Amino acid sequence: MTTEMQEIAITEDKPLLTGQADTTKDAELAARILLDQGQEHSVETPHGVLHVTLHGTRTTRRPAILTFHDVGLDSKSCFSPLFKFEEMQEIVKNFTLIHIDAPGQEEGAATYPAGYQYPSMETISEMIPAVLQFFNFRTVIGVGVGAGAYILARFALANPDAVEGLVLINIDTNARGWIDWAAQKLSSVTSSLAEQILCHLFSQEELSSSTDLVQSHRERISKAPNLSNMELLWKSYNSRRDLIFDRNSAFKCPVMLVVGDHAPYEDAAVECNSKMDPTTTSFLKMADAGGLPQLTQPAKLTEAFKYFIQGMGYMASSCMTRLSRSRTTSLSSSYSMDGSRSRSRTLSQGSQGGQMPPSPSQTMEVSC
Repeated sequence: MTTEMQEIAITEDKPLLTGQADTTKDAELAARILLDQGQEHSVETPHGVLHVTLHGTRTTRRPAILTFHDVGLDSKSCFSPLFKFEEMQEIVKNFTLIHIDAPGQEEGAATYPAGYQYPSMETISEMIPAVLQFFNFRTVIGVGVGAGAYILARFALANPDAVEGLVLINIDTNARGWIDWAAQKLSSVTSSLAEQILCHLFSQEELSSSTDLVQSHRERISKAPNLSNMELLWKSYNSRRDLIFDRNSAFKCPVMLVVGDHAPYEDAAVECNSKMDPTTTSFLKMADAGGLPQLTQPAKLTEAFKYFIQGMGYMASSCMTRLSRSRTTSLSSSYSMDGSRSRSRTLSQGSQGGQMPPSPSQTMEVSC
């Protein structure tokens, strides 16, 4: 009987099952790698081709998070550290991410020929609707930095029904004046293109101390194979026009303005905030954040972004940690969790200790 059972056990052994399990694991691993690296697409628009990277599925039950980078960066160098940050994963798994590279700025982009007419900031903003149509998204939450913030702001003003929320980092809505124009001309003679862009990206304190972040970006920009493409985008940004809006004709969606307390565009962001509707605008001024807060302060920005999304009615059960628990640096704001806002909110450094979030119907003081 024992022998029989042993023979039956051998007979019933199915090697295929092991292979099937391995195949399943391989498929899961491949899916995770694909999700991490993203799916790259070349999207045809009325004004040329855009390189776009999509992370996640194309589910349209929620708006996609659409990002646009700054001059001297691409979507990876501008946003990967933020969206790969551990505490950002709660957001990432709930939304599709769409990263847009400005024309000719993606890794491996071909160099434009001499005399190429690079699109204006306005024209680039007019390319975005084709991206939404390509992925079949009706609405997005925009996250832009510098030139990318300007482009997304112009897109939102022209397409208010397509934007549910905006996070604008280091935005400057004003065109360059004569003094700025003259200073830029002088700078172009006395400084290399890489140094001009670094002065745009980083605070004077960061440049003076020559941080590792500054050094790495200096080397990356100066050795970029598509440096001439980068110069075209830089010139296009410096030729931008004023964004015309005021409190009565501003954005139709919630907006969070973000800037470092020593960033090159701190004054510009403050001026932009003064033009915004105070009932739908949050202003986040981050201490010790420098020129690129999404790279230097991803924890604080992630937490603020979570509150911003909650205020729009998404991720109501999201767990807040850093902003509610830290007692050292403070980042205060009044948010109404039911989505309504009773006054202008300024998220700035203060000295209050953190408090746990109250019920959704109450106003909340956020600290980090």
